[in-house]
Amino acid sequence: MMEKIKGSIMDTVENIFAQARQTGAQPVSFEIFPPKGELSMESAHTIAQELAKLDPAFISVTYSAGGSGNKQATAEIAAMIQDDHGIPAVAHLTCAGASQQSISAAIADMRDRGIRNVLALRGDLPEGYESGDFRYAKDLIPVLADAGFCVGAAAYPEGHIDCDSLRLNVEHLRQKQDAGASFLVTQLFFDNDCFYRFREGAEAAGITVPITAGIMPFMSKAQIQRMVFMCGASLPSPIIKLLARYEDDPASLRQAGIEYACRQLTDLQAHGVEGLHVYTMNNPEIARAASCALKVALVS
Repeated sequence: MMEKIKGSIMDTVENIFAQARQTGAQPVSFEIFPPKGELSMESAHTIAQELAKLDPAFISVTYSAGGSGNKQATAEIAAMIQDDHGIPAVAHLTCAGASQQSISAAIADMRDRGIRNVLALRGDLPEGYESGDFRYAKDLIPVLADAGFCVGAAAYPEGHIDCDSLRLNVEHLRQKQDAGASFLVTQLFFDNDCFYRFREGAEAAGITVPITAGIMPFMSKAQIQRMVFMCGASLPSPIIKLLARYEDDPASLRQAGIEYACRQLTDLQAHGVEGLHVYTMNNPEIARAASCALKVALVS
């Protein structure tokens, strides 16, 4: 029977998954993000405290919201999660437009704060973007690995929005693995069959590092339209029907979105996915619903 696993503060994500592979466990993790504008550490502490009660294997912290805001807050929140709540943290780090100097400064800051795990990302291209010292995440990964971090990378079950070829999408993923990535976290998706096909293709291409499936519930029609536009995720017919049914009932649509995500998670759990990552949108209610659904499914 599959079970979830909790990491200790000193664990790297690589070690967490290595232990899980030995026992057949499935690490469950959460993501939070610094709010735009001036960061409230008190608010972040409260959210982290609620998530920590659910014993996640790790908590990841995005590199500011939408590429704006206080980027230093990522490392600050990640350190707080580890120091105050005893949960391993994964700090996101983007490289679009970054210089060697700025990345070196970020590395020094994370080291000083005791952060051991980093998710390397290209990030959103800023307005007036000019290529910096790092063009893609695969260029950032070896720098972080050489600095002693456990490095993760993003995976795209339906392909990156800037890459039309699913074959190239998997090739790029293999390049990230070869560059030093030791675990992968997927972009959100709403159709589990897309993930299962992607997993088969990744295995055939020689991807051997753990792939944890990222799930985000839809909370409103505007939100799901934005996610589809930004990420290129496809909408299966059950979601389209829910959107039509609850178009004029925001509260019911929100609840339907959480329930749909929970069904995705339990199906992924039953299909032996190596890890489950919940995009909480800073909402502990989502994390609690996901944890409850997974626990119930394990004993049923």
